[in-house]
Amino acid sequence: MSKGIFSIVLSALLLIAFSGTVFASNPKEKSSNTGVIEVNLIEGVKSENAGLRVSSAIFLGDMHSSAAVIPLMRVLKNCETEEARIAAAVSLIKIGDARGIYAVKRAAQFDESQRVRDLCLRFYHSYKMGKV
Repeated sequence: MSKGIFSIVLSALLLIAFSGTVFASNPKEKSSNTGVIEVNLIEGVKSENAGLRVSSAIFLGDMHSSAAVIPLMRVLKNCETEEARIAAAVSLIKIGDARGIYAVKRAAQFDESQRVRDLCLRFYHSYKMGKV
């Protein structure tokens, strides 16, 4: 297994393991730990590690993190990899913030990649149809 793939898999496994232990704690601890996790995941979205960036984006969408809208919009607009832009688009749709929805709509029109444009269009239509 190459070093890059290994680090991506390790990062994803650590995120899953860490979030599982935090969410299993009692409710009082959960709210403070969730804030720490959210901050760390937002930092992960800014990472140079592509796997960490993608997995962090997905987890933020699953958390419905309103604090992640702007960082995810930056990834959608500026990231060089299609996978990261797609993960950001999915997460923005899951979060449901109007700014993020608009960014996905714009990406469906103007992203340089046909694949990203097509998927963003699907995500946007799914959101509009209430299927998200």
